[in-house]
Amino acid sequence: MARYTDPVCRLCRQAGEKLFLKGDRCYSPKCAVERRRRPPGMLLPRRRRGSEWGTRLREKQKMRNTYGVLERQFHRYFEEALRTPGVTGQVLAQLMERRLDNVIYRLNFAQSRRQARQLVTHGHFTVNGRKVDIASFIVKAGDALAWKETSKQKEFAKALTDGIPGRPVPTWLRLDTQTLKGEVLSLPESGQLEVRIDTRLIVEHYAR
Repeated sequence: MARYTDPVCRLCRQAGEKLFLKGDRCYSPKCAVERRRRPPGMLLPRRRRGSEWGTRLREKQKMRNTYGVLERQFHRYFEEALRTPGVTGQVLAQLMERRLDNVIYRLNFAQSRRQARQLVTHGHFTVNGRKVDIASFIVKAGDALAWKETSKQKEFAKALTDGIPGRPVPTWLRLDTQTLKGEVLSLPESGQLEVRIDTRLIVEHYAR
């Protein structure tokens, strides 16, 4: 399976803002965006007039890189959002937020979406009592998520869940810190994304 293998901090520097791809490092002085504001690969700042196409492309790349999906898969999400009744940009944001790896991250069960994806593919979580090892699995309102009982006792799981809560859990999710279980209360709204993304520009990018 194809995946991005270069340093993820380069993606934050390209976007010019934090995409929260490195977990706790993003909140520390070691964050690459804090240390080096310039885009990667540019030795000297060049004054370049941005185009509308470039603005739309950057917004699309920002969302794609935030959730860690490649272009072909992201385009499939857009086509699904286009077929779904409702505002296309909002539906696209909902689909990305409802990915299982993102939900695991948002529940503070992992320090980053990349780590959450690895935990999911290794089969450490259940949805409605059944093991799910597909990171792109789309959850729906009413779904219950939990660590597998055998996984919850392992040292790495205890280290990850020690100190919960960490980041604020969005209002469309509910976390039980005692049982380490989560629940999807409702569908997320575009305004509840961790990174500010203008989905309207993404729709315009694909509609050009």
